[in-house]
Amino acid sequence: MWRGMIVLAGLLGAAGAAHADSRLFCSADDAQARFTLESGFANEGGHRLNHFRGALIVKDPAQAAFAKRVFESQHLSNHWSRDGELLLEVFDGGGDDTGGATLDLVVVAGARGKPAANFSGTYSLTIEGGSKPYAVEGKVSCGMK
Repeated sequence: MWRGMIVLAGLLGAAGAAHADSRLFCSADDAQARFTLESGFANEGGHRLNHFRGALIVKDPAQAAFAKRVFESQHLSNHWSRDGELLLEVFDGGGDDTGGATLDLVVVAGARGKPAANFSGTYSLTIEGGSKPYAVEGKVSCGMK
């Protein structure tokens, strides 16, 4: 009986810890690009990345190789989430379908020391190695779930 209660208490405690993790999302939709990114970080020391996913549409017809891209954890090359500040860098090395071009998307949002449920920032999108270099910047909206 006691053993069952201890196991139940442990399971309930673990369920509570799972809900304490941070889920962050960012999105932008302007003349250059439309994207959404979602990442999850553990609240414990080190803020380990739990998951990452995203999707991007580059609206410039000259960048057709990256017109529509889907991102997963292996595309997240740099990440930082601490005390209200967020940095995400997404790198897509392309492949045969991009003619050797690469994509780098960097999101910087929030302000250190000012955590908020919803916050804003900027993004920069660079495509290199194709027939025409491409670099744009814009505003991004982020939040926590």
